Amino acid sequence: MSGFTLHELQCFDAVVSGGSFQAAGERLHRSHPSVFAAVAKLEHQLGLSLLDRSGYRVRLTEAGRAFHRKARSLLREAEELHTHARQLAMGEEAELRVVLGDLCPLAPVLELVSRFFAQCPQTRLHLQFEAVSGPWERLLEDETDLIVHRVPKGDVRMEWIDLGRVAMVPVVAPGFLPFQPTTAISPQQMQAFTQCVIRDSARHPAEQGHFLVEGAPQCSVPDQLMKKELILHGMAWGHLPRFMIESELRDGRLLSIAGRHFPGVTEELVAARRRDRPHGPVASRLWDFLARHAPVLRPALGRMPRGKGVSGG
Repeated sequence: MSGFTLHELQCFDAVVSGGSFQAAGERLHRSHPSVFAAVAKLEHQLGLSLLDRSGYRVRLTEAGRAFHRKARSLLREAEELHTHARQLAMGEEAELRVVLGDLCPLAPVLELVSRFFAQCPQTRLHLQFEAVSGPWERLLEDETDLIVHRVPKGDVRMEWIDLGRVAMVPVVAPGFLPFQPTTAISPQQMQAFTQCVIRDSARHPAEQGHFLVEGAPQCSVPDQLMKKELILHGMAWGHLPRFMIESELRDGRLLSIAGRHFPGVTEELVAARRRDRPHGPVASRLWDFLARHAPVLRPALGRMPRGKGVSGG
């Protein structure tokens, strides 16, 4: 048995993933016959029949299934080696792109970022602000190197550093409601009142809006700061990050209506980057710097408060 090539393994894997030689060719940007020839050569070299070609879609034989498990592991290691080689070949980046999401506490995060980039005068920081699913979209479309936001942790394309927990608190201004707020306030009671929501900055929004009361009038804003001002001025109600409204909750300028029907939610704030992309030396040092200084939020800011004067009922 002579040695097989990485290309032959890639063709074999693409046929298994795509279900046909044509689909594999399209995925690898190669002709159908060249993929067929590579897999046939692999089978000849191994002395094994890896694929059952008798049906409409090619299928793995029993031997092919066992071989494919090992082949996938080798292909992943080869991709990691290729990525590592690209990282080693990189010089220090001229620019690093960072996106801060609408859940990002600006003061502590910008303090860390400014400290880091003061040590990297040759690298320009390109900073953007995005909302809702916009940060994920920028990251997954390779338009940024790192984001600070919440992420779907089940997405294997991303890796993250936990920076803290953010309580999203449902709040109203005093006098906004014509009745006494209680922890039992219901969506039906809130249906007549304008709810403020943040516009998703993604070009192709991937999720439904959070916390929406069906049938209620809405106003939309681009960020949490404007949302806070509208709520403070009695123009709407909505959910705000606790780190942004600590003083207002203490002095009564905002009232929490968190309770049975509006429990709020605790989001996990993270720094995230692509797991499957190479990272230059400055990006790698920034990642390590954030890991050393995490968390950036006090634990109390991840707990749901019960507002002053709000009683049960």
